[in-house]
Amino acid sequence: MKKAIIDFKDFSFKYRSQVEPTLVNINLTIYEGERVLIVGPSGSGKSTLAHCINGLVPFSYKGDIEGSLTILDQETKGLDLFSLSKMVGTVLQDPDGQFIGLSVGEDIAFVLENDGVPQEQMNKQVVDVSRLVEMDDHIDTSIHELSGGQKQRVSLGGVLVDKVAILLFDEPLANLDPATGKHAITLIDQVQKETNTTVVIIEHRLEDVLHESVDRIIVMDEGKIVNDTTPDALLVSNVLESSNIREPLYIKALKYANVPLTEEMRPAHITTLDIDACKANLQEWFEHADSAVSRGKTTPVIAVQNLHFGYHRERQILHDISFSIDQGEMVSIVGKNGAGKSTLSRLICGFEKAQSGKILFRGEDITNDTIRQRAERIGMVMQNPNHMISKHIIYDEVALGLVMRGVPKEEIKSRVEKTLKVCGLYPFRNWPISALSFGQKKRVTIASILVLNSEILILDEPTAGQDFRHYTEMMEFLVELNRQGVTILMITHDMHLMLEYTPRAIVIADGRILADDSAVNILSNEEVIAQANLKQTSLLDLAVRADIADPKEFVSRFIAFDKGVRKKWQ
Repeated sequence: MKKAIIDFKDFSFKYRSQVEPTLVNINLTIYEGERVLIVGPSGSGKSTLAHCINGLVPFSYKGDIEGSLTILDQETKGLDLFSLSKMVGTVLQDPDGQFIGLSVGEDIAFVLENDGVPQEQMNKQVVDVSRLVEMDDHIDTSIHELSGGQKQRVSLGGVLVDKVAILLFDEPLANLDPATGKHAITLIDQVQKETNTTVVIIEHRLEDVLHESVDRIIVMDEGKIVNDTTPDALLVSNVLESSNIREPLYIKALKYANVPLTEEMRPAHITTLDIDACKANLQEWFEHADSAVSRGKTTPVIAVQNLHFGYHRERQILHDISFSIDQGEMVSIVGKNGAGKSTLSRLICGFEKAQSGKILFRGEDITNDTIRQRAERIGMVMQNPNHMISKHIIYDEVALGLVMRGVPKEEIKSRVEKTLKVCGLYPFRNWPISALSFGQKKRVTIASILVLNSEILILDEPTAGQDFRHYTEMMEFLVELNRQGVTILMITHDMHLMLEYTPRAIVIADGRILADDSAVNILSNEEVIAQANLKQTSLLDLAVRADIADPKEFVSRFIAFDKGVRKKWQ
């Protein structure tokens, strides 16, 4: 029998600032060497559960605890934060907040230096761990020169070097491109197998985590554990849908096709799925599903012509970028971390000046317009909400742009309240922003731009850190804005978002436009996927395995059908 590593018994926790408990009567045992995924909507308590495991509750987040939590047979109430950190290594959603050393080697070595490990032994351990996380060729590299995926690996190395029994990952895929995220999950799986460490992952991107096997999935909602079972058992149930958690796309397609799913069909992986039991239903659904209706061309609203940019002349970031976006289009800009996507958005908004090339708005050259002049037409929501927020209270932050423009007070109140309701923030309008989660801060920054009624919205990773309900609410609001003529560009790593909401996508790789095509065509082009660190949709894999005559058309019909279902649901 496996040894219990983490054991919650009748455990409840209430933050001191709140009336109701965040965790209610938790009973959960996690065993040695298990790989456990915890999912749930925002506010479900999954992050608080993680904070209890790594000691941030109650040492950093004060509150009242009832019941028992033991880690490695020790009651956590009797431990200090240092003792817990020797048992539980945490890899944060934003690795930049975790670094201490200036180079890869220094950062991995930090805990060993703290423990007074002899130099020779320390060097050997750092080399061994850096090899384990595939960073042994970058030991002397500055942290600031690393990609998002490399930073994630260094963070993992920094906790592995301490030989912890438990690895806790808080949204490890949030800032990674699809291929890097896939690699990160593979790396976590390899490390777990080599070290037999107990792994606990908290992540919204369920389908991406299931790229590798997990033993159990814990579903949380309203502070309680509502399901604790195997991936196969969970995916054949309706628990994910009822808890507002996004199902893998291929699972949704199987359910739309009325496939009678069972655990024995092994649906947790597209490669293990018993496709023979699904083929007839999928082929019949495909024959009767309506084709997607293509959108007609309209007037170009923004055009980029032969844009070149580099922070240094000898190191160019963007090379000869040209494209145009029509009035009312919704377009994804995708590509690997560091490809130049965010730089392109800053050039369009005027935060950076191009070395050469033009930017046109409705045919008028705005290349030399100021940031303020462009802000009257183009609104941008940055990837990191902390780079945008300047007020303490949510209402004041969302109202700031209108106040600066001299909008009458009553109109400000009306527009701000309407936007806060749409973004799911109205109940918190008088809250301090410092009390919000990363995902909630993201919604505040989106609200602060949406309230300005810009003609073009550029959103950098708009749904990062959002649960499925808030993701859907936000995206459907953007769709409604889009129907009213607002042009929307989204920089995203989310292939689901790209497929479901943006008929067109522009792919950037190594500072150049690699492709400008339909989302379906891009995610079925193996060469583009490989060069841009994208990830082929599981819908295409499903169609190919089911011998569908036209796999790309299957994906298109699924997207059209799914939109219709969402519309009825609304």
